[in-house]
Amino acid sequence: MSFLSSSVGLTRYRIVEDVPDTLFQAVPDRLKEWAFRDIDATADERSFGWANIDDMLDVRWAASPPEKAHYLAFSLRLETRRVQPAVFKKHYQLALNAELAKAKEQGKNFLSRERKRELKEQVQLKLMARSLPIPAVFGALWNTQTNQVWLDTTNTKVRALFEDHFAMTFELHLEPLSPFFLALEMLGEDAAASLEHLEPTLFV
Repeated sequence: MSFLSSSVGLTRYRIVEDVPDTLFQAVPDRLKEWAFRDIDATADERSFGWANIDDMLDVRWAASPPEKAHYLAFSLRLETRRVQPAVFKKHYQLALNAELAKAKEQGKNFLSRERKRELKEQVQLKLMARSLPIPAVFGALWNTQTNQVWLDTTNTKVRALFEDHFAMTFELHLEPLSPFFLALEMLGEDAAASLEHLEPTLFV
């Protein structure tokens, strides 16, 4: 688990809306409803969803519950298939040569643009089905007392995916706790005008 690593990059959030107490009872069921779906037996390019923070293979929370004292702990599991451009180019050329040979047997010397497009799609699907998905797991902690959420990555794309999936799952929206919002939280709304006009200071 990344939160137990010697160093970790974190993104901090606050939940925008008031969280009803009844939601916390429904969290385990909602995590299962929006859990990760395996794509090993498919040709899908990507899959993502929630998984047990203690075991990324556990998407039913059989090994341990998400409740950890006054925290909810779970992970965003993401798996992506990638086909290297050079691999695709090779197999597309092989498919194109075979198709051209068939066309010549029928007295044709070219393939239509539509047929070439179909060949590209067929080759892409074939290679996708043969390649193994690459897994990645990102831990999340939700403090149910302060309704702050921590995600153990600062990657922009993963953050966007996490924010969208969190909103779909819990019908709650996340706001990044940037230095501006942290200062606003400490100083109050009256300090907003002063904070907005602050300029960075160079110390070198």
